[in-house]
Amino acid sequence: MITGIKGIRIRRAVAVGLASGAMVVGGALNAAPAQALTTPSIVAAGGYAMDNSNARTLYTKAADTRRSTGSTTKIMTAKVVLAQPNLNLDAKVTIQMAYSDYIVAKNASSARLIVGDKVTVRQLLYGLMLPSGCDAAYALADKFGTGTTRAARVKSFIGKMNTTAKNLGLTNTHFDSFDGIGNGSNYSTPRDLTKLASNAMKNTTFRTIVKTKSYTAKTITKTGSTRTMAPWTNTNSLLSSYSGTIGVKTGSGSVSKYCLVFAATRNGKTVIGTVLASSSSTQRAADATKLLNYGFAKLG
Repeated sequence: MITGIKGIRIRRAVAVGLASGAMVVGGALNAAPAQALTTPSIVAAGGYAMDNSNARTLYTKAADTRRSTGSTTKIMTAKVVLAQPNLNLDAKVTIQMAYSDYIVAKNASSARLIVGDKVTVRQLLYGLMLPSGCDAAYALADKFGTGTTRAARVKSFIGKMNTTAKNLGLTNTHFDSFDGIGNGSNYSTPRDLTKLASNAMKNTTFRTIVKTKSYTAKTITKTGSTRTMAPWTNTNSLLSSYSGTIGVKTGSGSVSKYCLVFAATRNGKTVIGTVLASSSSTQRAADATKLLNYGFAKLG
């Protein structure tokens, strides 16, 4: 029998070890193994998440399978505009009837731009990324493409989108539209879209826009008066539902289903990722939330 002060010390050490969840093995105290993280299950057909600081993969599900991207395409639209040399964000663009006719013909999401109004490039970028305005996308493609006709300018702009994708090494990405309303050859992958978003987020203007919940533009009418537009609300519900969210862009369509490129920062760490072809707007947010929680748990 162990007696005296030495015996008391041993009994105390064993008690402390057991209380803290440690195991006594062969007379030594060993820490209990940490509980393994369970890889989440998502409804989306494809998903990817990475550590934005070093591009380390945190999660994959059909991450390199090409799929229709819907309006997540507009991340590239914005990137191409913001990469223009000597860009003047306050330059004014006059809204053409063609932009309005286009959204009516395509039954497309709209920033409700008014024909004849003068709208700044900065405002068009907000109209592009918050309400996912295809009219704003058309205006930007027309403005920043080159050519003597609108069709030529749009074709030129889409060419810039594809050149940028190639330069970024996005080998499973191709665009045939400026807004995601594709013609059968507008696709990307969860991994490629995440890489694209990570690169786009290096631009401070882009970062500011995609984390904005609501924006009210003041445009100039044909007569020179000021028009206060109805507020544009960001379609990314994570900005309100997930603490630390800093972007990025939603997408939806009959082919693409429900998509979301997402990013959030917590404790100085940023997880960025993509879900493609989820079943609803609510589900894509739930899928993204799972991947963000998993990503942050892996980063510790």
